[in-house]
Amino acid sequence: MLAYVIKRILYAIPVILVVNLITFLLYFKLNSPDDMARLQLGNKHVTTAAIQDWKKEHGYDKPIFYNFHASALHHLTDTLFFEKSLKMLVFDFGQSDANRNISNDLKMRMGPSLAIALPSFILGIIVNVSVALSMVLFRETWIERSMVLLCLIIMSISTLFYIIFGQFIVAKWWHWVPLSGYSPGWSQFKFVILPILIAIISSLGADARWYRAIFLEEANKEYVQLAKAKGLSSMQILLHHVLPNGALPILTGVVVLIPSLFLGSLLLESFFGIPGLGSYTMDAILQQDFAIVRVMVYLGTVLYILGLILTDLAYTYADPRIRLE
Repeated sequence: MLAYVIKRILYAIPVILVVNLITFLLYFKLNSPDDMARLQLGNKHVTTAAIQDWKKEHGYDKPIFYNFHASALHHLTDTLFFEKSLKMLVFDFGQSDANRNISNDLKMRMGPSLAIALPSFILGIIVNVSVALSMVLFRETWIERSMVLLCLIIMSISTLFYIIFGQFIVAKWWHWVPLSGYSPGWSQFKFVILPILIAIISSLGADARWYRAIFLEEANKEYVQLAKAKGLSSMQILLHHVLPNGALPILTGVVVLIPSLFLGSLLLESFFGIPGLGSYTMDAILQQDFAIVRVMVYLGTVLYILGLILTDLAYTYADPRIRLE
C-alpha cells in the first residue's frame, strides 16, 4: 500500500508542474507586467517611470525564464518564473499585486469557507442518498414519480435564484437570519445556516437522481433477488446490500467536491458577504489580481489530485475485490 501511495504521488508531480507552467504562460501571455502595472495604478496615462517603479516594487522587473545579467548561480532563480511560479510548489505564495501576504489571507479565510462547505458536503450526501434510497424503495409508484419530478424542477432552476429567493423570503421578509455578513465563533451559525440550506437544496435534484440510477442498477442484480427470496425486507436489502455496493461509484463523484471544501463557493460567499476563499477568489478576479488567481488555480489542482489518491485508497476498503499491486 505504501509503495502504491508513493507511486501515485510521483505521478502527480509532473501533472502539477505542467499545470503550473501552463497557468504561468497563460498569465503572462494575457497580461504583460506593463499591463498589470497600468491596471493596478488605475490610470491610462500613467508615466513610464511610475510603471517601472511598480514593476520593481512587485518583482515584475525581472526576466521571465533566464536572467543573463545575474551571476552564475542566479541565472534561473532570479527570474519571474522562479519567483512567481516555482515557489508555489513549496507553498510559498508571496505577495498579491495589492501587497497583501497571500498565505496569511488563506489562513484567515479558510475557516469561514469550511463553516459553509463542510456541513453542506456532509449533510448534502446524507440528504441526497436518503432521497435516492426512498425513490428506489417506492419505485414504480406515485411517490417515486413525484420525487423524480421534484428533482427535475430543482435541478432546472439556477443556484442564483435560490440565493436571491432565500435572501428575500428568509432574511428580508421573515427576518429569521441576517441578510449577509459573518461573525466568528458560535454566532457564525446564524450567518451560515441559510447558505448551507441553499447549497443542499440546489444540489439535491442532480445528485439524488444520479444516486437513484446507481441504486436502481444495484437493485436489479441477482444478489438482490436472492436476498428477497431469503425473506429479507425491502429496507434491509436497501441498507445492507444496495447501499454498500452502490457506495463505490458514489465515491468517485464525491471527489470533485473535495476542492470546494477548501476553496469555497464563489456565489454563496459573494452574495452572503462571507469572507471565505470563494469571495477571495471572486474579488481577485474583479480586481484583476492575478497573483491570487494563480495561487487558487494551483491549490485547486493539488486538492483535486489529492482527492483522486484518497479515492483510490478508499476503493480498497469499500470493495475487497479490488487489489492494488
